[in-house]
Amino acid sequence: MIKKILVSQPKPSSEKSPYYDIASNYGVELVFRPFIKVEGMTAKEFRAQKVNILDYTAVVFTSRHAIDNYFTLAKEMRITIPENMKYFCVTETISLYIQKYVQYRKRKVFFGTTGKIDDLIPTMTKHKQEKYLVPMSDVHNDSVAQMLDAKKLNHRECVMYRTVSNDFTPEEIKNFDYDMLIFFSPAGIESLTKNFPNFNQGEIAIATFGPSTAKAVKDAGLRLDLEAPSEKYPSMTSALQHFLLEKQG
Repeated sequence: MIKKILVSQPKPSSEKSPYYDIASNYGVELVFRPFIKVEGMTAKEFRAQKVNILDYTAVVFTSRHAIDNYFTLAKEMRITIPENMKYFCVTETISLYIQKYVQYRKRKVFFGTTGKIDDLIPTMTKHKQEKYLVPMSDVHNDSVAQMLDAKKLNHRECVMYRTVSNDFTPEEIKNFDYDMLIFFSPAGIESLTKNFPNFNQGEIAIATFGPSTAKAVKDAGLRLDLEAPSEKYPSMTSALQHFLLEKQG
């Protein structure tokens, strides 16, 4: 019987989150506790990459973390970002977040609709004269660079933040009594094995979102009980609802 579920993400900001419906409809307790956290690079670490922020006329933002760390590093290094800097964001939500740091002007902020960089590339190719800087996490592949190369865009990727384990306190470890764990990244699985080196899965169900996270569970020698997305269940909440319905009737 599944009664207590750990969701390895921050608590939803909206009370309308489907997770809350699941909690009331299936009588389960949901605990939101990220297994990973993001840390910014220091100015010294960033300088070691030999990237000059002001050599670029446009920035590509794939997350709010990228925005935070771009502007934080600029401030730390006493760099004034020019008024005419252009910003290309993978979603409108991310683009609106820029207002936290600069005045939002539509003529210099562009955004995609799908959250994927390939959706943004047609807009970027219309601005072929720009020099693009792409702030990234330390955990990334070369797919973005390859896509921009294919379109002959002038770009440079740089690491501005890193994903690290959000370590559990001794108290949390002692009271780790969940019936189900939900993960959204391979780094979350790494954090689980780091915090619980003698983790014994037993009856604990494990759910994952995305193929790389599912692979990480199997590579760690753990049992995967629920994998999302699927054709029928595109979101973690819809997959979880179906899983609980089957388990609990």
